[in-house]
Formats: sequence, C-alpha cells, structure tokens
Amino acid sequence: MVLTKVHNLQEYYDKLIEATKCHGLRIKYTNKHGKGVYTNSEFKEGELILKDQMLVAAQHSSNKVDCHVCSYCFRFIGSIELQIGRKLYLQGLGLSTKKECDYETFSHSSNGMCQNEMEEVGHFVMNESDDMGSSSSKNLKADPLPEDLLLSLINDELSLPYTKQFTLPPVIACPGGCEEEHYCSKLCADSDWESFHSLLCTGQNTEQSRRASLFKFIEHANSTNDIFILAAKVISYIILKYRKLKSSHPIKNGKQPSLDKTDEFSFSLLREAWKPISMGFKKRWWDCIALPNDVDSCDEASFRMQIRDLAFTSLKLLKEAIFDDECAPLFSLEIYGHIIGMFELNNLDLVVASPVEDYFIYIDDLPCKEKHHAKTVAWPFLDALGDEYAVCCQGTAFFPLQSCMNHSCCPNAKAFKRDEDRDGYAVIIALRPISIGEEITISYIDEDLPYDERQVQLADYGFRCRCPRCLREQS
Repeated sequence: MVLTKVHNLQEYYDKLIEATKCHGLRIKYTNKHGKGVYTNSEFKEGELILKDQMLVAAQHSSNKVDCHVCSYCFRFIGSIELQIGRKLYLQGLGLSTKKECDYETFSHSSNGMCQNEMEEVGHFVMNESDDMGSSSSKNLKADPLPEDLLLSLINDELSLPYTKQFTLPPVIACPGGCEEEHYCSKLCADSDWESFHSLLCTGQNTEQSRRASLFKFIEHANSTNDIFILAAKVISYIILKYRKLKSSHPIKNGKQPSLDKTDEFSFSLLREAWKPISMGFKKRWWDCIALPNDVDSCDEASFRMQIRDLAFTSLKLLKEAIFDDECAPLFSLEIYGHIIGMFELNNLDLVVASPVEDYFIYIDDLPCKEKHHAKTVAWPFLDALGDEYAVCCQGTAFFPLQSCMNHSCCPNAKAFKRDEDRDGYAVIIALRPISIGEEITISYIDEDLPYDERQVQLADYGFRCRCPRCLREQS
C-alpha cells in the first residue's frame, strides 16, 4: 500500500484557513504552479498576511544548551536568571554551541534543570556533527563566573535588576517524566503529549526496552542529522491521530476496525491521519538534497546512496522503538525518505528571539543613575556570555499554509518576526501593497544574488524560476 492519493484537498485547506482565521487568504490550484496562496482582500506594505502555526517542529539539538524553550510552542521559559545561569553553567562544562541568528528570517531547582538533564544535553551536543548548519564553538572564558553564583541564578536565589520587566512563563515538566522536554504551560505539555511525545518520551514511565531503543534513535539523529527527529515526530503524529480516529469510530459487531492489507476502511483512517502531511509530500530526501560543494559531480551517485543508507539506519532504529503493526505502511523507507524530503524542500526556519538580548538592551537604555547600578550587577554576566548573549531559539518546522506559498525572485511577502512574536509561529508580512486576487509569493533563496546563481540554488528545489524578474534578466 502507498499513501499518495489524498481526496478533498481543497476542503482540507478551507477548514484550515477557517480554523486559523486567515480569512484574507485562499488556496487555489493552477496548471502553472499547482497549489498557491491567493488573497481575498488587500494588504498594505508591512501588514501581517499570515501567522501560521507549525504542524510539526523541533529545536536544533545544538541550540538546546543556549536556549531553554517550550518544546511545543518554543517560547522562552523560566526567567531571565534561569536563561543566563543555565547557559553559563553549561558553557562552563564546554557544552555550548553557537549558531548565528538572522532575526528577520526566519537540577538543582524546580525551574526545569537537574543534573540528569545537564548530562543528557551535554551528551547530545558533544555528539552532534552540525549537519543542520551550526558551527561549534566552546565559550571558554579567562575568568569564568563561580559555579555557586550561576547555581543561585538557576535556583532563583539571585535576582538581577529589572528582570521583572521580562516575565517568562514557568517551566512545566514532561508528563512522562523525561528530562529532555519542558513546556510553558500544561496546555502545551498535554498538546505535545497527545500529538507527538507520548510515543517518543524517554521518561521512567516508558517501558525499558522501548526507552533504550528511543535513546539509540536519538543518539544516532544527534550524531548525524537531527532532521530525523522531525521525521520521527511526523510518524508519531500520524500513528496517534490514526488511533484517535479509530477509537472515535463506532464499534461494529463488538469489534473496532483493524488494519490489514484487505481492510480498505481501516486504511482510509490511516489515509485521513496522513492527510496533513501529504500537503508537503515531496521528493525522497536522497534524491532532492543539494550536492555539497566538496562532493564532485562524478561522486554524486555514491553520495546519494550514502544518504539513503543513513536514512535506512535511522528508520531501523525508529522501528525498534515505536513500530505499530496497524500503521506498518508508515515505516517503509520510501515513505521515510519522502517525509524527510518534505523538510528538506518545504520547511521554514524556526526562529524565536531571545528575551535575554532585550533585557540587556533595556539596561543599556536606562537613565544614567539607574543604569549605573543595574550595569554593576548585570554586566559581569553579559561579559561572561560574550557575543553569544543574543543567540535565539532555532530549529526547523513545517507550516501547512506557508508551505503552499510559491517562490518569486521579486516576492511580495517575506517571513519576518515582529517584536511581539515570541513563539514558533511563521509570520508572513507584505513587502508592498497586494491587490485582491494576487498570489502571495516569498523567496526561497537570497533574491539579491545574480540570475545564474539564483537558478542554480533553485534547481535544488526542482524547478527553474520564470518570475517576471527572471524572465527580464535571462536575456
């Protein structure tokens, strides 16, 4: 069985737009580009077009040391003190990694950090090969701050001046008891548990053999490419949604429907659970991944086979952890490759700005008298953080509506986080006035590049751009 045909796509998108209250938009299919996003109303330059909630997302494992965020909505959690103290403590262990952030693009206490978590985070980060684009750098300081001072920040025993101006949500523990995931509210914790995490939790409540298998899968993902974590979340999402659909269906003859190769009705439930993912269903990962600059074209076949083998190993480990007989079609290498390919071609960077940056800017803008006292207390921590004080939360996400937006080298919209956007939602802003009926376009690449370079980069997405600018410049 294959999961390729999905019916009533227009109905699905109409319901999605209704749920997100994006009444100024509609999804339309054309012979030229397939599906695209079009306007039902006018938009002014700088106006919000869309705020799209992620269907599935994950923070880069290398970023978890620097940013303590909700594992579901990706808001920063705890307190300014916890963010600073936790980061410096782990930097002191040599575990920090730094990733440059383009904001415009896209324990010892109850605060959600214990020694086990420190060990787990350290294990993940030190084993990461930075395939997601981050560059490792240890923040070694000539005069590191005393450990007991940092623990007093983590334990909420030391307050920095003016941090009450930057209140953050509390840290809520994982319902399954693992130390890897934390949340900003019970609502986020429950939503993540019901949508993804109940199958991927490594807490003590998880059966021991499955827990060991999950650790092996996670370790492999963090030592190769954490895009596999996203693929695991997708498969978990589909399995859990299938089970929910199955349990809500009326029992016939005293039995609930079960899935086998001849049970078309049960397969239809799996197809329905698969539907949201099918919206971004693309080429297989090893077919669409861009050839690295250091790989010669004559070695391309070998490179793509290595990528396929990497996915095969990851899938094998995932099957050992969460395989479900009724959802067996999900665990084929073909499906796994397509899911990862969806993120390779159809994702948007997950970016959430750090409140720590805002805090230090606030201190620096105080009147002279207040600034002197505040800087005396706070600036040693800024000096200890160094250039990494403003690192934002970063990850990868799939947004169901944003992913329908087509590319143009002269786009009329862009992904842009405003000051008030403090979660993982995709925010799309108008670059110029947009008329009713016009298609919303964004740029998948740096549109300031010359024509030939743009076409080379867009070839990785599987098309040659023929937007008005490209048609003008190709001659």
